[in-house]
Amino acid sequence: GSSVQDPGTDGDGDYTIRSPFTAAPEATLGSGVPRGTLQNFMLSSSVSAIYPTDVESGDVFERRVEVYLPSGYVSGAEAPFMVVQDGSGYVGRLRPVLDNMIADARLPKLVVVFINPGPGDGPGSERGLEYDRVSDHYVNFIETEILPKVAQDYGVRFTSDPEGRASFGCSSGGAAAFTMGWFRPDRYRRILTYSGTFTNQHSDAQNPRGAWGYHDTLIPNSDAKPLRVFLEVGSNDNGSTAPATGFRNWVLANQGMATALAAQSYHYRLIFAEGAAHCDSGVISQTLPEALAWLWRGYPR
Repeated sequence: GSSVQDPGTDGDGDYTIRSPFTAAPEATLGSGVPRGTLQNFMLSSSVSAIYPTDVESGDVFERRVEVYLPSGYVSGAEAPFMVVQDGSGYVGRLRPVLDNMIADARLPKLVVVFINPGPGDGPGSERGLEYDRVSDHYVNFIETEILPKVAQDYGVRFTSDPEGRASFGCSSGGAAAFTMGWFRPDRYRRILTYSGTFTNQHSDAQNPRGAWGYHDTLIPNSDAKPLRVFLEVGSNDNGSTAPATGFRNWVLANQGMATALAAQSYHYRLIFAEGAAHCDSGVISQTLPEALAWLWRGYPR
């Protein structure tokens, strides 16, 4: 069980912001703020039981993993944490925000695992297989192959409390973050997504519309899960003018997620960003600190 209190509905619901977007002050490291440390390693797919080779080429590949340890972290101490998809793309952006907000006790002392996907992008790629498939394969990969290695190599004791476990991603990485919580709410309950690919990018017999199925059928037809979900989408996001019938409109997909989550009384927050593109860097720079603060509401510092 968890000692976490339900923080109420403050900040839940739908919000609109408009360009131009301005980086939040937390995006710049504050004077005298202690820095967390960053480690990294390369991991060969040859050691993986779940993703042993690139699905497209059949070749063994390497993925980069970076690990952020908050300032003052003591080896072996139980830590809340966040997994970041497409990790290398977010280290520079997240690190000052984490340093600043942890120093101000606006976030718990998080360990953050930044992990890159396998090669390629889109339907049929290794990244697509890992991120867009609606299944427990990816969360099992994180749980059984990534976290144990980080724990062993860096002396991290990851909390087993699902309230202290978060997942973050943009685009297909956002879909992967949600999928981790959907299949394993006993493991992950805090989900942060930008321009989430809740569209049909990986269909199979169980999920013929891929992640479009989340808002279409899965969330409406399932009992509510104890997830807290942040969503963002730009007015000029991928497929913004495409018809719903193609299941490839990111705006409709994210609005559909919000509607489905609201109908089941989830804690969710949707930011609709007027004038913003897919995974818009200006939007992320402006909203990330507030999104993280909302995401971690109710969790002890």
